[in-house]
Amino acid sequence: MSSGDSLKLRLRDTITDKTLTYASETWILTERDRKQLSIFETKVYRRILGPVYDNEKENWRILTNKEIYARVKKPTIIETVRLG
Repeated sequence: MSSGDSLKLRLRDTITDKTLTYASETWILTERDRKQLSIFETKVYRRILGPVYDNEKENWRILTNKEIYARVKKPTIIETVRLG
């Protein structure tokens, strides 16, 4: 992960997490809400981390959710909301 990605992830943690989790202890999350938050989070991570080059297939591809969370090493937004 490049230093630019690292900075972008720190900014995401600072801005997005704080905004999304504001007063989250009062939320009642439905399954649809959880899904929408999860989709938003993975879109943001994919935008920050970008595509990766697959040497076996010799093409570019997007990261899977498992690969994203392995790189980021942070709890998901849903876990953060539950902890908050």
